[in-house]
Amino acid sequence: MSFDFDAAVTAPFRMQPGLRRLAPDVAHLTPAGAGSRHQREKLAVLFAFADQALLMRPGFDATPALHALAAHAASEHPDVFTWDPQTRTAQALGVTVRDGEVDSWAPGRFGTGDEVARCIQGLRAPWRLAGLLALSFEDDLALVDGRDGTIPWLAVALPSHWAPEDKVGRPFAAVHAPVADNRLLLAASEKLMALVTAGERWERFVWTLTGHPRLHAHPARTDPQRWPVGADPDALAAQTWWRTERQSFIPLPGLQQAAFTIRVEIAPMTHALAEPSRAHRVAEALASMSDEVLQYRGLTAVRDPLLTWLRRQAAADSPQAATRPT
Repeated sequence: MSFDFDAAVTAPFRMQPGLRRLAPDVAHLTPAGAGSRHQREKLAVLFAFADQALLMRPGFDATPALHALAAHAASEHPDVFTWDPQTRTAQALGVTVRDGEVDSWAPGRFGTGDEVARCIQGLRAPWRLAGLLALSFEDDLALVDGRDGTIPWLAVALPSHWAPEDKVGRPFAAVHAPVADNRLLLAASEKLMALVTAGERWERFVWTLTGHPRLHAHPARTDPQRWPVGADPDALAAQTWWRTERQSFIPLPGLQQAAFTIRVEIAPMTHALAEPSRAHRVAEALASMSDEVLQYRGLTAVRDPLLTWLRRQAAADSPQAATRPT
């Protein structure tokens, strides 16, 4: 399912869990097409920065959860991924991992066969199943452990301005401690962890505006000066991106754990918010953000010119705009 604009963009803006039940017929995972943007960026990260994307707390055994997650992926998308405990196959990519060995049968196309196989072969054996899942689907993945409230395992190649290596093994509340205006998130953390690992299906949505144009936004590889200083509203809008996440929780039967999925999408703001009603809703939400949230999201210096552009776009189809002289 794509980002739900109506559910996610509200004013006044608040940092909150925002969970809702996932309908039985809605999938958690989104297949990544061969050569798609998600797959290209994930391949680049796994080739160059696998140690910052594939992480596990020392002593944690991810095998039962990974097997349950792979079985879920095969059940949800059998034309994309098939699974048994010995053989894992990415049907759409033409790659199989069998007894730790990697094989390809679809060479010659970007994002399939030899290239994906070479990437997965370069990973340490315990991470090859995670690599196959990561390149088969657009979603990043993490494990949430309801027994101790931690996030002990991550396969996150496309983080949104946070470093996965700083989060692995930490309690949920500690992971979200740096988040601005986090009172509602922290107050709900214990209940949230119990909820998402209890067996039901949940999803939530988050969004931001950013000057960073890629899906992969690890803070070590993003420009801290995201926008040109002093740019007018039109110039700034042309260099602003609408970044969204659809997150969901896949319960893993009998484990008191859940797989946390993160699907990032990004589009030029001028395209994503071209519809006046959407521009109006984002303007209202942006105008209501606290100083702490603006600072946390890097929006303090650009808030006013972005609001100018959004409000002008929101007024584009008003009767007043239609009669305004050109």
